[in-house]
Amino acid sequence: MQSFSVRSLVEHPALRFLVVGGLGFVITMGINYGLKFFVMPQHPVTALSIGIIVATVFSYFLNKKWSFGDRGELRTGHELLLFLVVSLIGVALNSAPLWISRYVFGLEVPNVSLAGQELADFISGPVIGTLIAMGFRYWAMNRFVFPAQQTQPAEPATLDA
Repeated sequence: MQSFSVRSLVEHPALRFLVVGGLGFVITMGINYGLKFFVMPQHPVTALSIGIIVATVFSYFLNKKWSFGDRGELRTGHELLLFLVVSLIGVALNSAPLWISRYVFGLEVPNVSLAGQELADFISGPVIGTLIAMGFRYWAMNRFVFPAQQTQPAEPATLDA
């Protein structure tokens, strides 16, 4: 029977990825709402996208050094390029539900109240969008950006006569 320890839990890449993602979420929301309420109130998708991009740069370094620190055998430039491609797809996946909410379903003032608009924005972007993008990013980071080292199969034993 395998013993459970807090240390072994904290050492799991998925939990570390979630911690980094949580910090990224805080950064995203701070920038998103700062821009949305004070700088560009007519461009909520742009505000969210900028927040996601800043948080993505932050998360690259934490994921590389902490979440997947035991991986990353690719050259750093190649790894960074893959990370950026995965992240751009993640930004699109994260922003798409907000865009759909606002511009397909029309969940914005004057069609709904300001409170209704903000609730729809929060549920569609930071909640639904983040869940979709997080699942994609974890899968893609594991598969392409920070792949686990492949172990070489053992040479078959030969019988010496």
